[in-house]
Amino acid sequence: MEFVLVTLGMVGFIILVLVLLARSYPGSGADLVDWKPTRDYETEFQLEQDDISQMLAAQNEYRRKRGAEEITAQDAERMAAEDNRVRNQARPLDAAELAEAEQELRERSEKPD
Repeated sequence: MEFVLVTLGMVGFIILVLVLLARSYPGSGADLVDWKPTRDYETEFQLEQDDISQMLAAQNEYRRKRGAEEITAQDAERMAAEDNRVRNQARPLDAAELAEAEQELRERSEKPD
């Protein structure tokens, strides 16, 4: 039994020492292992912009082959906004909106023509 207590005490002591060392270290763990994120926000933004320009170039190449008019970045943004608007209109109704729609249908059905 003493062996188990001594072993648990040593494990607890090691954990306590590690916690105290971590608290006293002035930097972060990332500084300690010299870790830096692989991508930052500026790089992500630039990659996204490059992807968009490549997709537009490919789309315009396909449209040229068909003889259709090329699209610009503004056209693509307008089409994306329109798609989002249609998608939002087709979203499921929540309980309050559903109750309001049912009430409107009841009122319409009760009105004599």
